[in-house]
Amino acid sequence: MDYFGRFLRLNFMVPLLLQVLLVWIPCALAGHDYTQALSKSILFFEGQRSGYLPSNQRVTWRGDSGLNDGKINGVDLVGGYYDAGDNVKFGFPMAFTITMMSWSIVEYGKQITTTGELGHAMEALKWGTDYLIKAHPEPNVLYGEVGDGNTDHYCWQRPEDMTTDRTAYKIDENNPGSDLAGETAAAMAAASLVFRDSDPSYANELLTHSKQLFEFADKYRGKYDASISVAQKYYESYSGYDDELLWSAAWLYRATNEEYYLDYLGQNGDSLGGTGWAMTEFSWDVKYAGAQVLVSKFLMEGKGGQYTSVFEGYQQKAEYFMCSCLGKGGRNVQTTPGGLIFRQRWNNMQFVTSASFLLTVYSDYISSAQTTVSCSSGSASASDLLNFAKSQVDYILGDNPRATSYMVGYGNNYPQEVHHRGSSIVSIKVNPTFVTCRGGYATWFSSKSSDPNLLTGAIVGGPDAYDDFADQRDNYEQTEPATYNNAPLFGVLARLGAGYGGYDQELPVGNPTSSPVKSSTPFTVEQKSTASWNSKGRTYYKYSTVVTNVSGKTVKDLKLSISKLYGPLWGLSKSGEVYGFPSWLKSLPASKSLEFVYIHSASAADVSVSGYTLH
Repeated sequence: MDYFGRFLRLNFMVPLLLQVLLVWIPCALAGHDYTQALSKSILFFEGQRSGYLPSNQRVTWRGDSGLNDGKINGVDLVGGYYDAGDNVKFGFPMAFTITMMSWSIVEYGKQITTTGELGHAMEALKWGTDYLIKAHPEPNVLYGEVGDGNTDHYCWQRPEDMTTDRTAYKIDENNPGSDLAGETAAAMAAASLVFRDSDPSYANELLTHSKQLFEFADKYRGKYDASISVAQKYYESYSGYDDELLWSAAWLYRATNEEYYLDYLGQNGDSLGGTGWAMTEFSWDVKYAGAQVLVSKFLMEGKGGQYTSVFEGYQQKAEYFMCSCLGKGGRNVQTTPGGLIFRQRWNNMQFVTSASFLLTVYSDYISSAQTTVSCSSGSASASDLLNFAKSQVDYILGDNPRATSYMVGYGNNYPQEVHHRGSSIVSIKVNPTFVTCRGGYATWFSSKSSDPNLLTGAIVGGPDAYDDFADQRDNYEQTEPATYNNAPLFGVLARLGAGYGGYDQELPVGNPTSSPVKSSTPFTVEQKSTASWNSKGRTYYKYSTVVTNVSGKTVKDLKLSISKLYGPLWGLSKSGEVYGFPSWLKSLPASKSLEFVYIHSASAADVSVSGYTLH
């Protein structure tokens, strides 16, 4: 029987299968809406804003706060982000947050654009970079903290009611902080790439600050928490500053293409640990794996030159990280019974999202280079890396033993008692009565009720080593969110939401009003709903998709990427995450069409051609 006869027979059979399908179709619909999750993860940052809130503020339960920050120090430090559930502005994790936001947009700007969220992502980024510019008033001066954790944690107040000390703390030539200056240099260099097309003068301003900060970090070496001692209890730089020097040099090379920074990476790779440290974590403190991934990219692009052997050392350590995550290395990461990366009980999710990001970008890098990762327990492909990252994201969004979403506001079962001052206290716009320092603990912190304000998109600390989680406000280890939990997730969610198409990440980011990139493949793809019905309160649709070959030649080895598909599909074969011709069809002649059908209770899936051969 020819294909079209088979399709007619299949089409006739579909109604007969519906009763069987409806028994299990809700399970098939468990796939996640990564675009919705991306939107929420970006929105979270509006709940963390400090300073004068803009007219387009979407988290409307927040108000202006920290309006005198820096005043007693004679500098304007209004703005920026509170790091977590407190009201302190810690510069070290804030800069890392900005770097990871930027990297997400640099790699996946095209995908974020197609979701309509690029404008919001860039606004979130600029809220941070505007503050970093203020915090760097002189080449060798950088303010690294506003407020202090000890006095802040003594109080439970809305940021709008703060009565705690707002002293600002800085590093300078006599009180250096190479890790803080290096991370801030990395953040500004990475952000300059994002704004290069839409606001070149702003991008150049960021680069000027970045270069000054890198020189400051390299010339006046020291740990920042030795100079800003109030940070030690909260964000001590355990790994030292060598990793930040390499990390910032890598970002400056990527942003400028100046040989000075490539030379720095090549000449200091051994002495600063780039070729020596084999890591199983990537975080606001430990940047080695991130620097190693960036240098691996330079190597795969043929930029190694005289430093090729040194850069190969970086790459070996980058792949050590990948292998350890996949369980194929000599020293593997610990995972919970449910499959989540687990490093520590306190805010474990920070390690999950940052590792997922590195796995995702490295997957795309090796896909572009048409290579694989060599592990001690076998090789790993690009899809292996991406699939593991997906498993971590899906766990966060609810695919776990507790069926709990660890993103506030996503899904039906998410934390209700978040360890967060702003979300746990009635909005100042609802009840402007002043909340006192200790009164907030008595009235709001001790309450067993759900938060009066929804901190949409917040990624909380997450479960313990056994997948257990206690949704209690005083359980700060598990219920407190953090900006650096969310920032790496921007890119991963955008990548997963775009499906499993080919690697194409080097397109310019464009600006917030950019239109989605159109496919230039010699095919047309048309979809329409051909039937619908209701079952148990849910409406299901049958979609017909027709792919037509308009190339004028015969097509072989067709590969289709299909995302946002939450039900069964007929008429294609599947290999991994890519769809191809059904077994009975070997090619598609010129002007001929291929038709397939699927059923789910959502709008049409995203279908695109990701590969083909013309004959």
